[in-house]
Amino acid sequence: MTDLADQPLSPLDGRYRAATAPLAAHLSEAGLNRARVHVEVEWLIALTDAGVAGTAPLPTAQRTALRTIVTGFGADDVAELAAHEAVTRHDVKAVEYFLRDRLEALGLSDLAELVHFACTSEDINNLAVALTVQAAVRDVWVPALDAVIDRLRDLAVRWADAPMLARTHGQPATPTTMGKELAVFVHRLVRLRDRVLAVEITGKANGASGDFAAHVVAAPEVDWQALTRGFVEGLGLVWNPLTTQIESHDWQVELYGRVEHAGGVLHNLCTDVWMYIAEGYLIQVPQAGATGSSTMPHKVNPIRFENAEANLELAEGVLGTLRRTLVTSRWQRDLTDSTTQRNIGVGLGHGLVALDNLRRGLGEIDLDRERLLADLDANQEVLGEAIQTVVRAEIVAGRSAAANPYELVKALTRGRRVTADGMREFVAGLGLAEDAAARLGALTPAGYTGLAEALVDHVR
Repeated sequence: MTDLADQPLSPLDGRYRAATAPLAAHLSEAGLNRARVHVEVEWLIALTDAGVAGTAPLPTAQRTALRTIVTGFGADDVAELAAHEAVTRHDVKAVEYFLRDRLEALGLSDLAELVHFACTSEDINNLAVALTVQAAVRDVWVPALDAVIDRLRDLAVRWADAPMLARTHGQPATPTTMGKELAVFVHRLVRLRDRVLAVEITGKANGASGDFAAHVVAAPEVDWQALTRGFVEGLGLVWNPLTTQIESHDWQVELYGRVEHAGGVLHNLCTDVWMYIAEGYLIQVPQAGATGSSTMPHKVNPIRFENAEANLELAEGVLGTLRRTLVTSRWQRDLTDSTTQRNIGVGLGHGLVALDNLRRGLGEIDLDRERLLADLDANQEVLGEAIQTVVRAEIVAGRSAAANPYELVKALTRGRRVTADGMREFVAGLGLAEDAAARLGALTPAGYTGLAEALVDHVR
């Protein structure tokens, strides 16, 4: 029997690898180790810039050589780190020994003891995780969301003038346009996208209990708060001055909550589009060579939206667990956060699969305007709102003697089908002023969309 043990366990690294590969550069173990090396190199440079232990700022050539360790980090370095970790049984210590080897090769072995100087593992890990998540969200997840928003915006503008029967509580309601309904999702998603990017990603470098204890004993002359603040901010993060051994992870709780919120809106979009397809409002454009059903040749299934819906639920489950776990740490440190954070890529990965399917699904649909108009024409009773509202205005203006217009319209329309002719006869019998009667007499469900088309301008 063929050994399949080396095959991907997760579909994120198997079936969906093409969609999730961009995340691996940041949120894989290798991506995390590159970020750890980056943090350790910048810490060493910051220490020498501050003259710690009698050092002097490094020349430009040596700084460049150190930073090239990060920019050139590749498969051979991953293997070398793995060899160190096989001995140390500690991932961050393996990074320290890896860098010591590099310093020796660069002729900088006299600085070896400044590698990981006064650091606990969390000083490196919290910054490395912050950098990898920041890059993954900014450079991968947000652009994927933007691609969905752009496609959705295009459809909203294209169909801004397409009248459609609204369904509140699933029942026929005041008409809208398909474009305006899609524009609602654009508006929601743009706001949430901006909120995701607005999260302040914080970091710390203050030692085993967060008090700079080893720092002060080793180099009491150094302003450690100023040094570490400059170091953290130099990495593009926000300095957190008050922590335990760990950085408190509140930025992660906030970020994943906002990503999860956006996922909920996307899930809502999936189910709405799915139902528009089921209703026949939206048509799926057949893709060459694709099969909808193994037994029913006619079918074109809404698989993109179903796939996105399911992956958004998986993303929500993982991100929700991250939020609930990371908000708490027992006393000054426990390890529940360590294994939990290894699944950040899983949560964002399922979200990325969903975004990829949504983008493609939105590019494979069209609008059946005739179906929309037929549905509107079959539901003349939705004009009841317009009629009773106009009559109310006429009563207040002293131009109508009608009484209880809401009840009059309710008696005509509630639970009943009304024809266009029947509606016009009803309006004619209300005794309205000529202009009001003409306005209502000419009104059709397709023309009763208010400012729906103009509202789409808010997302153009």
